[in-house]
Amino acid sequence: MTGQAVMLRLIIRGPVPGVAYSLQDKDNRPVGPVTAGDGPIAFDVPVRVAPGPRFLGDFVRSEAGGRRFVYIAIGVSAGQHASPWTRRAKIDIHTLPEDLLNQALAGKVLEALLPGRDKDGGPACATVRPIAPWRAVD
Repeated sequence: MTGQAVMLRLIIRGPVPGVAYSLQDKDNRPVGPVTAGDGPIAFDVPVRVAPGPRFLGDFVRSEAGGRRFVYIAIGVSAGQHASPWTRRAKIDIHTLPEDLLNQALAGKVLEALLPGRDKDGGPACATVRPIAPWRAVD
């Protein structure tokens, strides 16, 4: 296995109640679905960081040009077949600052606070940017 393990925590603030959210693995399968209630929901995402840095792992997706990201599946995509929503939120990780990566490599968890709703009132989807900068927590 290549790279050192770090943990990313994705916190969704204000998710749509009653809608399922999950991580999505490289095979597009939902992993760890959670049905949203009134409060935030969170996913811990294990990632390996190799020199470069290069991001690797079961939940790390890639696109040309070095873009690396994690998908959060929503509604039908998260296995909730009766949901009116079929969405995914793409969370970029390739832009994580070096100082934060160093803190993660030293054992901190890197945390992002994400919006739960899109302009249409439904679940936030497509490329979702953190509400505040990523931060290192214990």
